[in-house]
Amino acid sequence: MMNKKTMILLITGILYLLFFMPIFDWGIKLQAIAALVIIQILWISRVFALAYSSLLFFLLLSFHFFTYQETLAYFSSEVVWLLFSTFIISQAFIESGLASRVSFQLLKMSRGSGRALIFISFLLLLILSILIPSNVGKANLVSSVFDRLLKYINGINNVNNIGAALFIGISYMAAISGAFVATGASSTIYTFGLFSNIVAGIDYVTWLIYFVPPIVVYILLLWLVFIYVLPPEAIDRKRMLKLLDEHLIELGKLSISEKKMMIIMSMVLILWATQTIHGFSIPLIGLLGASLTVLPGIGIWEWKLARKSIDWDMMLFFSSTLMVSGMLIQTGTIAWIADLVIRTISTRSEFVMIVILVLCTAILRMIFVNILGYLTIMLPLAISIGEGLQNFSPLIVAMAVFLAGIPGFFLITQSPVHLISFSYGYFTERQLLKIGVPSSLLWLMLIIGAVLFYWRFVL
Repeated sequence: MMNKKTMILLITGILYLLFFMPIFDWGIKLQAIAALVIIQILWISRVFALAYSSLLFFLLLSFHFFTYQETLAYFSSEVVWLLFSTFIISQAFIESGLASRVSFQLLKMSRGSGRALIFISFLLLLILSILIPSNVGKANLVSSVFDRLLKYINGINNVNNIGAALFIGISYMAAISGAFVATGASSTIYTFGLFSNIVAGIDYVTWLIYFVPPIVVYILLLWLVFIYVLPPEAIDRKRMLKLLDEHLIELGKLSISEKKMMIIMSMVLILWATQTIHGFSIPLIGLLGASLTVLPGIGIWEWKLARKSIDWDMMLFFSSTLMVSGMLIQTGTIAWIADLVIRTISTRSEFVMIVILVLCTAILRMIFVNILGYLTIMLPLAISIGEGLQNFSPLIVAMAVFLAGIPGFFLITQSPVHLISFSYGYFTERQLLKIGVPSSLLWLMLIIGAVLFYWRFVL
């Protein structure tokens, strides 16, 4: 009997032979759709590693769509090197010990209250998104901190609801906090690069203006949902604060590495925020910060350690997602699909069209594990549809689709972060679904509210 891997390879092989061998003349647009289907099958099925599937896609584009030099140019894109820099900066932040110190200090602000602890955990992930632009990196760090805290508290009294709230919160907030800043996650870095290409003047500060208010409002609403659906138990406040103090004592006074890291991160953030004044690009500033972490006398580690923090597989995959967008746009496929979508929906209301697009994005997100791969399809489509609207700019449509596509509310298979948080055993799939329904409805309502009442007035 044919196994799953063999079947997937057979399907992709047939698609390739059917659409790319010189037997039928399908036209460039249908070939682009076939290439999109092939790479999505390989990415979703994980029949190969993401990096190897990306290399295969690289070859397909070079032979059938672009020249080798044109395809290779995607690897030198600014946003690819911004991702490279953030790998080094974020791991240096963790390696210095500053990440753990910040986490414990923030958790102390809860003063031992269960409700406050849940809210502080949301804020913690927001702050870490500025300093650790990796959803998996944030999830790993925060999960280990929460696990130690909960094991200690459970030795005193039962806190099942608090445990479920904290770890489901990681599942939701890792992705949502990644949209908080332009460098918050690989998917956000990709989106920032895409937005910068279609609208002049998008920088670190304007991104904050567009996304911080909606996300902050949602966090307040999400916190109310959590404490209603999962009422937090009473905690022995003195014991919990004692534990946090013990961990901070273990860390000792601020080390030289932590002080250096604070200076480097502060400099990078200030330069990012003042980009419109000095004119240096965000990727260039990121590379400067990454280089400083390794520079003798100034940095905190050596290159032989720093290079291990770079996920080269993700670099290849990230580059291939840019290729997907480039292929769909340059072949005219996205414009063709957008026109088809507009004619199919056939509604006189542009707002209703945006709502339908947002709902479809959220529904389809349930079957896409990889956010970045999914956004390479939906964002160019949203931009192309937005270009055909009179009352809404393409950027507004794209921002709505971006926010709708990043979180997964219902299934543990919706992202690697869900699998990480679920593996600790503090919540069930049923609890995730139970809290996911009101959380997702609030998220969609907030996006639609931002379209109507916020983004139209700040653009």
